[in-house]
Amino acid sequence: MSTEKISLTQEKEALLITLYAKAGESRLADSLLRDEFAAQAVSRLDYDFAKLKVTHDLMIGVAMRAHIFDGWTRDFLARHPDATVLHLGCGLDSRLFRIDPPTGVRWFEVDYPEVIDLHRRIYPARDNCTLIGASVTDPDWLAAVPPEHPTLILAEGLMPYLEKDAAPRLLAVLAEYFSHGELTFDAYSGLGLWMLKYNPSIQATGACVHWSIEDPHDLEVQIPKC
Repeated sequence: MSTEKISLTQEKEALLITLYAKAGESRLADSLLRDEFAAQAVSRLDYDFAKLKVTHDLMIGVAMRAHIFDGWTRDFLARHPDATVLHLGCGLDSRLFRIDPPTGVRWFEVDYPEVIDLHRRIYPARDNCTLIGASVTDPDWLAAVPPEHPTLILAEGLMPYLEKDAAPRLLAVLAEYFSHGELTFDAYSGLGLWMLKYNPSIQATGACVHWSIEDPHDLEVQIPKC
């Protein structure tokens, strides 16, 4: 099996934290995620993962979050077998393979062009899955996604890395574009964001975090369609 040498920086490099955490958790005897695809991806990357300082607790936390998002995805697809799934800031996440959606589901993965290029080299192509290389905050890529179907938008681990004004603006664009569906993401309070900023793994990549929210109901005021 060939290996891929990679060169990513800051928030792009931070995606390797979650990949390595999922792979590590999946090697545990009592693994929750059992993400063999992440483990295989790690084995193909020529990268010093030790520098990320991924701890056992971080592995567990990342796997729990991914398991929750997987559950939301399976539930939505059970209710909407003709759905569209839009995975924002997909990184090298293997949710598509963990979920293995039915053929009627349209699946879109969006991330920076260099991340999508690496994604193509690491994972096999799948029917009905479209990879889009673009910044999630550039609305032009949305034209490639049909808006009329029930749509599940996944933004796992993405929102804190967006600029303070870019996060609500992105949510407003998505709410306006799609006719109906669900939007799922994780967010931090101001204190939580401060703790994330000084997380040793995040600091190892030089990534910056920006967006936090104290009360999720504030988004209902800022973005009425949410």
